[in-house]
Amino acid sequence: MKRICTLIVLLFSILLINNKSYSQDNFPVLEGPYLGQKPPGLTAEVFAPGIVQTKCFEAFGVFTPDMKEFYFVRRCDAKSARLVVFKSRNNRWSKSVVGPRVGEPFISPDGKTMHLGSRYMERTDAGWSEVKSLGAPFKDIPIMRLSASSKGTYYFDFAEMEGNGYIRYSRLIDGKREKPQKMSKAINSGKWTAHPFIAPDENYLIWDSEREGGYGASDLYISFRQENGSWGPAINMGEDINTEREDAYGSVTPDGKYLFFYRNVSPGNLDIFWVDAQFIETLRPK
Repeated sequence: MKRICTLIVLLFSILLINNKSYSQDNFPVLEGPYLGQKPPGLTAEVFAPGIVQTKCFEAFGVFTPDMKEFYFVRRCDAKSARLVVFKSRNNRWSKSVVGPRVGEPFISPDGKTMHLGSRYMERTDAGWSEVKSLGAPFKDIPIMRLSASSKGTYYFDFAEMEGNGYIRYSRLIDGKREKPQKMSKAINSGKWTAHPFIAPDENYLIWDSEREGGYGASDLYISFRQENGSWGPAINMGEDINTEREDAYGSVTPDGKYLFFYRNVSPGNLDIFWVDAQFIETLRPK
């Protein structure tokens, strides 16, 4: 039911604009890494309050590999969903709108592709290309998030309104993409299994799911690649990350330092959080 509410929120909800976000006239000077924000510790914090986070819906935050661009989706009413970017030039950040929201963004490890579910854009000298389709069979799959490893392997979700979501992958073999394969029950258990993030070296997979023994709504989970190539058990990322609310869309910054995710902080309102990623290694089975 929770995921249905989230999908409805993404498409139909109307949020009132009543916030203390900065206008162009009083926009602060943002210098240094991570939009000039003080890095968090091992307790998750809202990312860039008043700058990225407002009273609107903000989610799906991702950095480019060079850490000089930060993309996310902002929606302040049912018709205003936009893909927003902050760019760092000469060590100072500025904000602009890329265009209407066309999916949940993921930047490929080489920075050349922005994946948007079953569609994508390519980096060009002038910016990003027009939105293109991945073609068959992906164009016919209701993908919310697709992430890619350095080898080009796709990991993506399949969302059903009844909650029976699951994660699949598709490798590049001799330059050709294989038929999507469903991941094991270690990953595909529970309800609302979605939003996979694959580490560039495919060492671990992060996703969200609603499972028995969790903290309430969807929690963030991680699985580590085993020596034999299989995936280990799903490990709940713990009470310092997960709450009784929906915690989802986890990803680690390209520099490996921080975990970003969104939390449903109130009905229809998602906020982007971040936390020091060093705890991930403490979860790895010995």
